[in-house]
Amino acid sequence: MSSVLYDTPGPRARLRNLVLTVVFTALLVLLAWWVWQKMDEKDLLTSVQWKPFTESQTWTTYLLPGLANTLKAASLAMVIALPLGAVFGIARLSDHRWVRGVSGTVVEFFRAIPVLLLMLFANEFYAQSTDITSEDRPLYAVVTGLVLYNSAVLAEVVRAGILALPRGQTEAAYAIGLRKGQTMSSILLPQSVTVMLPTIVSQLVVIVKDTALGGVMIGFTELLNTRGTLAANFANPIPSFIVVAVIFIALNFLLTTFAGWLERRLRRSKRGTGTVLGAEKADELNAAEALGSFGAGAGGTI
Repeated sequence: MSSVLYDTPGPRARLRNLVLTVVFTALLVLLAWWVWQKMDEKDLLTSVQWKPFTESQTWTTYLLPGLANTLKAASLAMVIALPLGAVFGIARLSDHRWVRGVSGTVVEFFRAIPVLLLMLFANEFYAQSTDITSEDRPLYAVVTGLVLYNSAVLAEVVRAGILALPRGQTEAAYAIGLRKGQTMSSILLPQSVTVMLPTIVSQLVVIVKDTALGGVMIGFTELLNTRGTLAANFANPIPSFIVVAVIFIALNFLLTTFAGWLERRLRRSKRGTGTVLGAEKADELNAAEALGSFGAGAGGTI
């Protein structure tokens, strides 16, 4: 069935799509077979290589503590970056030029700097200017870098989500006497959340993955860092990389699944906006309608 945005493919297009699908599937199978063969040649598929991951010590000593630190840093960065990004995103829409200028400068500045550079700078700053211990410093540096960069990105997401709403929403709010702050908090933000949610979730996934930068560069004991220690002591690097990759995939899959559920719930709640009145409220409404009908009749014909 054709629509305004989509035309049903004809016989040639269907044949071309079928051929491309077969070719892509064949290439994917060949790639998987080649990888399997290379790993088998190096004896990476034997049970000996994977045995460390069946022992509880591997998980309790290395992987689970690293995963806990990854979740800790990512959670702190999310909790701080989300409201901070919302504040800067709304500030960029302010009627005051100086507010727009300051917020725009901050957002563009931190968006232009790589998150790794922000982590390295924060680590050196905390080392030379504060009394934070060397054990806690990597966590502070990772969270600081993630917050500064991702709050700037989220600010642009919030601004774009609000601007994506029809102009009539704002005009209708002003027409019924709402101020700009009330319009933003009661009309624009609740509607734009559904629009922004997929992009926000994508950025939250980036936050989770970018915690690994702190483990590589400044010694933060997150999941990838503890994998290196594990591989140096007990396990082969390739199986350890595969296990850590699977953990990251599962973690981000859970995050995106939760976000998808939340988005569907928000859309359903916005479709069903009716209000159920109690008996007293219904009686008051009926009485008001009766008085209104008599009043209208008194001014016109009976």
